[in-house]
Parts: sequence; structure tokens; C-alpha cells
Amino acid sequence: MATKKIKPISNGTRNMIVSDFSTITTTSPEKSLLIKINPKSGRNNQGRITVENRRSGSKKFYRLIDFKRSKDGIKAKVVSIEYDPNRTARIALLNYVDGTKTYILAPIGLNVGDILESGLTAEIRVGNSLPLSAIPVGTIIHNIEMQPGRGAQLVRSAGVSAQLMAKENDYAVIKLSSGELRLIRIECRATIGTVSNTEHRNIKIGKAGKNFHRGKRPNVRGSAKNPCDHPHGGGEGKAPIGRPAPLSATGVIALGYKTRNKKKPSEKYIISRKK
Repeated sequence: MATKKIKPISNGTRNMIVSDFSTITTTSPEKSLLIKINPKSGRNNQGRITVENRRSGSKKFYRLIDFKRSKDGIKAKVVSIEYDPNRTARIALLNYVDGTKTYILAPIGLNVGDILESGLTAEIRVGNSLPLSAIPVGTIIHNIEMQPGRGAQLVRSAGVSAQLMAKENDYAVIKLSSGELRLIRIECRATIGTVSNTEHRNIKIGKAGKNFHRGKRPNVRGSAKNPCDHPHGGGEGKAPIGRPAPLSATGVIALGYKTRNKKKPSEKYIISRKK
């Protein structure tokens, strides 16, 4: 996976860096695994805008990803590596021996023709999914469950990975890419390897029109709005904020204010927080 710089033939392409899509093997997705996405445009069921700076974007289909990997003991062949418009990572199409087809997140090093498996007896190799109890300490993993059987919720973005640090009784200690140490039950599953598309962080949009197609509308400064629309609005000319700290449009402190709920049930499983 690499990036390429566009030839500067216009102001929009002068600083544009895009993916070269060299790892993509096909451009036609599996139709049985597609779901139509209805455009929301940041509006509720009454048609009123409840989320700012959002539009419907270009038409696209959602790819059904198998985050559970519950087909234990059944081997699957990697048919293709594909682009997914709904996520930063690449996805891989698996064709199981029994005829079932599923999408998974493609890790680095996964190639077309590889044979994957899941379950307690699966081999420790890139792309295989196993319970944490069967994974050796020190292994690089991704696609981690937080509750057994619920499906993976952690470490799913492009280029990220976690490490299995230790096992204590019924829990495993996982070091996330943010530096956070967290306890997760050893019955939960994880996939071996690092998520693909590591160069995603180097991509530069280049022009506002590209973000517009992705469903992002222009963001107006709060100080340029009216007092009824934003706490920073109003006044004559370039008036100061007039408040101890900058606020969001809904009145929440914008800088340095922690919004995580301290009463969240998963709070007790955090050993040390991210840096």
C-alpha cells in the first residue's frame, strides 16, 4: 500500500496526495453482501438539521463485514482485496468451503489465495481469528471483541494494531494503539496481524469539493454567526468570545473538557489511560 502525489495542474491538485490502490484486486463488490444506505443529511425524522456540517454525499452501498468470525473449523479462501468507501481499511472477500461468502477487514500481508480459519484450533497466522486464551502473549492483534460473541469493536481503523501483554485468570491485558492498557475477557476473539492501508494517514484531500462528495459541508466559525445560532456569535465587528472558555454550538466546552462518562460499565476494565 502506497500513496502518489497528483501532478499540480490546478489549485485543487497542487497539494493532493491520494492512495494508489495497488493492493486492490477487483472493482466490483459481491452483490449479496451489499446494503443500500439511505441519505441522512444530518436531519431527524422531522426533517430538521440536528447534526451540523453534514450532507448526503455520493451514493454508496454498505458492505456487510463479518466482525464475529464465528464459523469455527471451516476453512475459507481469500478471493479478493477490495476498497470500502465506508471505512479507512481495505476489506477481503472470503469464500468458505460450505459456499458462504463474507467480508473481513484485510490485515497487512494477506494475499489472494490465502487460506484462513477461525476457532481454538486455528493456526497463529495473519488473518486467523482466535479467542485471546489461545493467542500467545506478545502477539500483534486487531479486530478485538469487548464482550464474548458480540463482534469486534476495538482496533478496526487503517494501520492500527494492539498487543496482547499478559493473561491473568479470566482476563487478558491488551495494550491499544493509543497506549491505553485494558482488561478484556479471554473468551473474546481477536484477529492476528495489523489492519491494512497504513498510508491512509498521509492522504491529503487537496480541495473542499472532495470533502463535499464525502458528505461534509463547510464549517462556519461560531464568531461569524448570530447569537441565536452560537454562543460565540453576535457583537460588532470581530468581537471576542466573552466567555472563560470556548464553547461548541450546543454550549459544551470545546477545548480540554473530558466528555467520557465516568459511570460507564467498561470504566473498571481500564488499567491505565491513553497518553
